[in-house]
Amino acid sequence: MPQPSSWFSSPDDAASRLAASGYLADAATATTAYLAGALEKPLLVEGPAGVGKTELAKAVARVTGAELVRLQCYEGLDEARALYEWNYKKQLLRIQASGDQSWEETHEDIFTDEFLLTRPLLTAIRRDEPTVLLVDEVDKTDVEVEGLLLEVLSDFQVTIPELGTVAAVRRPFVVLTSNATRELSEAVKRRCLYLHLDYPDAQREREIVTSQVPDLDERVGTMLVEVVHRLRELDLKKSPSIAESVDWARTLVALEIRDLDPKAVNDTLGVVLKHASDHEKALKGLKFAG
Repeated sequence: MPQPSSWFSSPDDAASRLAASGYLADAATATTAYLAGALEKPLLVEGPAGVGKTELAKAVARVTGAELVRLQCYEGLDEARALYEWNYKKQLLRIQASGDQSWEETHEDIFTDEFLLTRPLLTAIRRDEPTVLLVDEVDKTDVEVEGLLLEVLSDFQVTIPELGTVAAVRRPFVVLTSNATRELSEAVKRRCLYLHLDYPDAQREREIVTSQVPDLDERVGTMLVEVVHRLRELDLKKSPSIAESVDWARTLVALEIRDLDPKAVNDTLGVVLKHASDHEKALKGLKFAG
């Protein structure tokens, strides 16, 4: 039986505290967030873009008072941007100023903390305060980058050849997100708890939108969610995210729109759809005139 987590005391505690911060977590999300803290295991959150994967990590940081350290993944990300690199210019200046020192003495002098540039993974490992480490969109990296993560995910440590192994004094709460554009390695998955997030059903999305935009007319909110769900059924380049549903609700409040009629949808569709081809498909799919 796991001991009470320093992050959340129970799944119910996770759900209530996340909700208080504006993140409405279902039972599976609240339970997995609790277990990630209680078992001190990284959490891999997978699902389509815009369903609240990144926001979950941010919400955990907010409600626990932890510092959020974010590694935004992209194609071409390497060790120097993910883990650490040496400040070569500063090292060169020290070498030039070392005078008659032997190379052994100089080498020992320049490979110290003073010349180390920490990147997100090492930064999170070295912090002794509560830390949420967000490795965002890990599926966008090259497969080789996953190898850099394994030591961190397995043992919460980083090995620096010149300095030795740096182990976490206080293990961070680790969240990896993936849009599932490629399959992650079994080695990474094996080290993580897994949570799949999808678009919420209409009732939960209404709750989310209402919690974020309390001034939204209830009838308009219901219509908005219905339209968003119809849009997600179309073959679009980019389906509306939950955040875009919220943005649309805020737009309707700002414009004092009380009825989501075809004109209102046509005038404000750019808030939720960002491709011209999607606008055309949406207006046809919704049977609205352009």
